[in-house]
Amino acid sequence: MQFIDEFRAPNAVKSLLNQINALVKKTVFTKDSPLNIMEVCGGHTHAIFKFGLDQLLPPEINFIHGPGCPVCVLPMGRIDTCIDIAKQPNVMFCTFGDAMRVPGQQGSLLTIRGEGHDIRIIYSPLDALKLAKLNPEKQIVLFGLGFETTMPGIALTILQAKQLQLSNFSLLCQHICIIPTLKALLALPDIKIDAFLGPGHLSMIIGIKPYEFISQDYAKPVVISGFEPVDILQSVIMILMQLIKQQYLVENQYRRIVADKGNTAAQAVINQVFTLQGNDEWRGLGKILDSGVRLNEKYREYDAELRFNTKRHCQQDDPNARCGDVLTGRCKPINCPLFGQTCTPTSAYGALMVSSEGACAAYYQYRQSDLI
Repeated sequence: MQFIDEFRAPNAVKSLLNQINALVKKTVFTKDSPLNIMEVCGGHTHAIFKFGLDQLLPPEINFIHGPGCPVCVLPMGRIDTCIDIAKQPNVMFCTFGDAMRVPGQQGSLLTIRGEGHDIRIIYSPLDALKLAKLNPEKQIVLFGLGFETTMPGIALTILQAKQLQLSNFSLLCQHICIIPTLKALLALPDIKIDAFLGPGHLSMIIGIKPYEFISQDYAKPVVISGFEPVDILQSVIMILMQLIKQQYLVENQYRRIVADKGNTAAQAVINQVFTLQGNDEWRGLGKILDSGVRLNEKYREYDAELRFNTKRHCQQDDPNARCGDVLTGRCKPINCPLFGQTCTPTSAYGALMVSSEGACAAYYQYRQSDLI
């Protein structure tokens, strides 16, 4: 299959692994003090486990599973806000499927759908708009979730709702931005990140320039990477080359998809509809400065939180759960006392186990032998 097989070719993978093994010997990294590479995107986490790349690479290289899965950093309090709105009379609450099983203090959206509340799983934000047109007697609420990758589609949906003058449509906004998150991670005093595997899909929207502060201010390599084995291994080589040369840059391995300047049309529609405003809560990471995303004043009439006068829930995670420690590389999923015991894919406690891109779910699916 074009654009798949050539990026999974065994001979190419073996050749790249040989290059990596040779390059690692030119660095200061050891098995006990490895090169810590944070893969920001949950898609990378899933690929690394699925293809066993962490087991193929030399022990001098260690992957840290970062906060790039929006479901994984969804705080429990926001799920409770979803439930508050979904329980309102005459509301049809629309969400993508991956948010259905994320637990809050009041249960999950799946739980209350079982109680008879009208929760719909959609495959496109335009599905919610269609439901609004077909059900004028109902209030249709769309749960907008995700990084800059999903924001353009939601923004265009809001623009269409305004053009159609739909008064029974609104958005519960849980969009988040990647750059404030990376700044917050780098400001933590007790974590060690030597380099970043940059997110491919998200960078297709924002481009590579926003990451330059990492190489310029923190002297760390950033390589925007694709998601196939050859992509990831090539990116590791690019990181090693930067470290050996001590030349720290933002490089783009995923050029077949990511333009250096990103998608300027998508950036424009994001800026038209959304604005950065205030600090936001991230599951496992706490409040992150200036990471909150809200609707611009011109589109505030579509803000579901204003329409339903909801309150913000601030729920603390179970102190035994180590979601935040996994997201910041302080531990591996297997080091969490809940992992594989009270927290499994069928009875997930943490969002990292709910999402298929979560580090705990990937570890559980592909590292069963380690659990024995």
